[in-house]
Amino acid sequence: MKLSATTQKFVLHWGEMGSRWGVNRTVAQIHALLYLANDPLNAEEIAETLGVARSNVSTSLKELQSWGLVKIVHVMGDRRDHFASLKDVWDIFFVILEERKRRELDPTLTTLRECVMESEEDPETSPETKKRIEDTLAFLEQTTNWFEQVRPLERPTLIKLLKLGSKVQGLLGKKS
Repeated sequence: MKLSATTQKFVLHWGEMGSRWGVNRTVAQIHALLYLANDPLNAEEIAETLGVARSNVSTSLKELQSWGLVKIVHVMGDRRDHFASLKDVWDIFFVILEERKRRELDPTLTTLRECVMESEEDPETSPETKKRIEDTLAFLEQTTNWFEQVRPLERPTLIKLLKLGSKVQGLLGKKS
């Protein structure tokens, strides 16, 4: 598969951004390639197109499947597995947010709750430290609660909410 200059630029940049977000560069590049591809691709096509080892492609595809970003697709007349990415950017956004919440925020919330409870019994923990832990817990609980409330909103409502931006302050009766 030959990539256009624009497609190549997108795939390379997505790989760079992935590594900045803590995702393996090849995983991110494969995701970008599958996202832009018009048809599902098999592992050999992915390896050849990106110039990476087939074993690296297999490992990366498993990671993308575990996130729910890529699925196996069967192609008539071809016994190999083909792979396709979610194509809707909103679906991708929410899958990534939900997975990051599950993998990163939920364990952090559990630990923070434990720290708050333990700090009540720990005379060596200063009141200032206890307050900072409680503030961190409250912040993360508020943001995850907000996400849970926003997640089920219909797409047009979400778009309107985003477009409101700082106008929300005016709707709440406060001047900017």
